[in-house]
Amino acid sequence: MDWVFLSELAINGALTGLLYSLFAIGLVLIYKASSVPNLSQGGLTMVGAYVVLALSHDAGLPLWLAIPLAAVIMFGLGFGIERVALRRLAGRPVVMILMLTLGLDIFLRGTTLAIWGGTSRSVDLGVSYEPLFLGDIFVSRIHLVGAGVALALFVAFMLFFRTRTGIKLRAIADDYMASWSVGISVERGVGLSWALASVVAVAAGVIWGEIQGVDQALSLLLLKGLTVAVLGGLDSILGAVIAGIILGVVENVGADLLDPLVGGGSRELIVAAVLILTVMIRPHGLFGRHDIERV
Repeated sequence: MDWVFLSELAINGALTGLLYSLFAIGLVLIYKASSVPNLSQGGLTMVGAYVVLALSHDAGLPLWLAIPLAAVIMFGLGFGIERVALRRLAGRPVVMILMLTLGLDIFLRGTTLAIWGGTSRSVDLGVSYEPLFLGDIFVSRIHLVGAGVALALFVAFMLFFRTRTGIKLRAIADDYMASWSVGISVERGVGLSWALASVVAVAAGVIWGEIQGVDQALSLLLLKGLTVAVLGGLDSILGAVIAGIILGVVENVGADLLDPLVGGGSRELIVAAVLILTVMIRPHGLFGRHDIERV
């Protein structure tokens, strides 16, 4: 066995997994405040990437200005989604809110298709595609940049949840009624979680837009982000990062071993298998909180 090649697969898989974590962090932020998996995170990521393209390519703004401006726009969109759609479902069964997020994802994909069409467009971040070698191991520069962004967001949100506002969001996640009773605005907290997840969607959209282009397929990466979030624990930011690394390594190394046997296409199979096995064996994930209810 070529251990150098295996190490290269593992390292690049870990970097790719951290890019999946960008989706997972957005999912965790919303779940921590509302206890509902956001099935529209893929659509929000796609919209965030298209907004950056509209500001940079169409409006002619420099990328360093287009990205933060897009983040502000998406922040407002996240608040708007909670105010217009989700707040009306307060107190309704969770499955109804889940279906709403699925419908929102379909709506966002249809809207972007109608406005920008289905042609793939690339976000040019100016990252060099020259080979980068760590000894004998080749590493993708854009994946390295994306992994750095994911880790920076992880640190930022870990610090955020230690602030007064972050503690309020954690309280909302623990108990809606108790939060209301002590004067915490639950609606504003849930809206803030959607706004922050929409900002994370911009980061994910820009990085993945550079890697694979911006089109309808960008929203389909939600499956891998959801797998990472479930594996790490839907309420754990740390779990989203560690599970992303685990899934990326397993997917990359496993695909190299299985593709010659099955004729290719084993990556999606591996991701689906990890999701199913996690739900069956450890439904609260590696780092998620396991609540025990008295019957």
